Amino acid sequence: MNILLIGDIVGHPGREAIKILLPKIKQEHNIDFVVANLENAAGGAGVTPNIIDELSGYGADVLTAGDHIWDRREILNILDTKDNILRPANFPDRDPGHGYCIKEKKSIGIAVINLQGRVFMPPVVGCPFKTVQEILNKIKSKSSIILVDLHAEATSEKIAMGHFLDGQVSAVVGTHTHVQTADEKILSGGTAYITDLGMTGPCDSVIGQRKEKIIERFLTGMPIRFEVASEDVQLQGVIINIEEKTGKANSITRIQRRLSEA
Repeated sequence: MNILLIGDIVGHPGREAIKILLPKIKQEHNIDFVVANLENAAGGAGVTPNIIDELSGYGADVLTAGDHIWDRREILNILDTKDNILRPANFPDRDPGHGYCIKEKKSIGIAVINLQGRVFMPPVVGCPFKTVQEILNKIKSKSSIILVDLHAEATSEKIAMGHFLDGQVSAVVGTHTHVQTADEKILSGGTAYITDLGMTGPCDSVIGQRKEKIIERFLTGMPIRFEVASEDVQLQGVIINIEEKTGKANSITRIQRRLSEA
């Protein structure tokens, strides 16, 4: 089974990349299932109900999130009713939404788990390692293919999670930094891993925002309203081929597709 995992979608440029490039990539690579991180899809921060429907309509099967999921208050009313959008599972239990889901493709259960790291991140979340192990104990018998999106800042925390889950899940992919890493690999137990999927949005920028605004902030230290950039829009992520019966990854391939080349 070929699975496409897409890095953080940023603003309207990122959504436009999904609209135009995702159908082409799905056809070219015979993609069976798509997971995308959408927590910056609405103006660079948060997401709205309409954008969830929009991205689902473009072909995303499951949408993951992270620390910006609460930035648009209108989302709170639908998180409990939408089973294709996730927020980190190690958020407090009282928070709305779901931290994992199981979808079926080709009569095969595919589980997606969303986690958030704790190093250099908001301190309110529980331990992602303990949380994911508790989830795996519940769902292992229901799905042979298990995908984990760890939304985290620290490279060390993501790498540790990869080794912690090696052989237990099909893939561990990192999101949040908006900078694609070049360390994609198959770990010894058969788990595909990459530290960060990168960003789907304007790459001639500072992690999706207009570089002039970010530089001004660094130079002055003054609060400045950031603006989503618009140049060099790319779709970034990985394609993972997974053995359907065992859930082991056969290959992981990094992708960077420019909207201008569509």
